[in-house]
Amino acid sequence: MIDLRSDTVTRPTPAMRDAMHAAEVGDDIFDGDPTVIQLEETVAARLGKEAALFTPSSTQSNLLALLTHCQRGDEMIVGQEAHTYLYEAGGGACLGGIQPQPIPQEEDGTLDLARVEELIKPDDFHFAKTRLLCLENTTWGKVLPTNYSTAARQLVNRHGLGLHLDGARLFNASIASGIPIDRLADSYDSVSICLSKGLGAPVGSVLVSSQSFIAEARRWRKMLGGGMRQSGILAAAGLHALEHHVERLHKDHRRAAQLGEALSGISGIVVEPVQTNMVFVRFQSPAQSDLAERLKEKGILIGGYVFGALRLVTHIDIDDKGLEKAITAFGEVLGRY
Repeated sequence: MIDLRSDTVTRPTPAMRDAMHAAEVGDDIFDGDPTVIQLEETVAARLGKEAALFTPSSTQSNLLALLTHCQRGDEMIVGQEAHTYLYEAGGGACLGGIQPQPIPQEEDGTLDLARVEELIKPDDFHFAKTRLLCLENTTWGKVLPTNYSTAARQLVNRHGLGLHLDGARLFNASIASGIPIDRLADSYDSVSICLSKGLGAPVGSVLVSSQSFIAEARRWRKMLGGGMRQSGILAAAGLHALEHHVERLHKDHRRAAQLGEALSGISGIVVEPVQTNMVFVRFQSPAQSDLAERLKEKGILIGGYVFGALRLVTHIDIDDKGLEKAITAFGEVLGRY
């Protein structure tokens, strides 16, 4: 099956499995797992931060950042379509008592910083205290514009806020833009990086920040049940991905662009500009309800619709032959409509 639902469906390569099998491990809670420590130090160095923390998921990594930045009753400003607001089960509000102040995202994935500034609450006991601005890069496959993060940094500095980045696909942003990942992370107090999406590891994310921030986040991780034992087996997959799977992301981007170009040639389809490994397809007339079923019969898996668009995602498990198969299947199935 050619699985276009997400880049989270990737499976460890044989070489990654070998690295996991050979990993040196210890008890990460008692003494520190040597491979986990190596992963944390590697990610911190690559992103230009002091320290890092290995977590089971990006949802937990983002939540640890929110809990460390904010106290109960504080407020975060966040995109209304952002993952931290829309797809993480309300963890900040439920577990941290953090009030989200959502704001619609612009076409390029940014938040209107003038509007953000208007939403920062005055020092008045009627209001929650605005403590944090959360951004995302990439967001729905789009790379934040150059210099936007610098402008956001200047804004939070004026108001004494923290700045967190959900950088689950920040390596995709780096490859697509040609900007080193430490520069993309530089403006932020904390950044969450996912290892189990385009990088192809089976599990895990890493939160990076200052030494003191990560020490506090480590306490929250324990409270949330994220403390793992011989987790070097999982960290080894992350290390392998960082060494072998970053530069190859351009292949996923190329294949996504090819898929988007092919689909745009089909009557009745509008494809949004492709920047990274995501293709968003809109149908000028309502899509047939059996589209997913017909494609599955031809060995193609697709997911649901995001804000009215069908999202298709390329990744390490889809090669050129698989891409050709997908393009052919879409042409045959959509031609029937």
